Amino acid sequence: MNKIESQFSSIEQLRDQFLNGQSTVKNAPKQDGLSFREILNRKNQEQLLESSSLKFSKHAAGRLQERSIELTEGQISRLQEAAQKAGAKGIQESLVLVDQLAFIVNVPNNTVVTAMDQTETDTNIFTNIDGAVII
Repeated sequence: MNKIESQFSSIEQLRDQFLNGQSTVKNAPKQDGLSFREILNRKNQEQLLESSSLKFSKHAAGRLQERSIELTEGQISRLQEAAQKAGAKGIQESLVLVDQLAFIVNVPNNTVVTAMDQTETDTNIFTNIDGAVII
């Protein structure tokens, strides 16, 4: 058996030669200035929203993101339940209050039109709705 002679005395030297001394994880550039955790949380939130039978309009999804509102599975489930209850009562455009969050839901299209934290509603006035569900 031939002995292989190595010009490298350690894995670190080999890594340094091929990666120019850069660590692949610690020095990874941030995408759009976001950390890995922030990107992961955003993707998980998007998957959670996509998996619900209730749709979120582009406007509503943008509002959730810009207001840093992250919904749990339980909140989405309660929001869906509220939309179903509103539909059973013949409501077309419903205000749905879940915890400290307020949503406007177009019931016939099963679509959340906008979302906000209740602390952001200075006047607590909601227009263009014909019903409300507090759940």
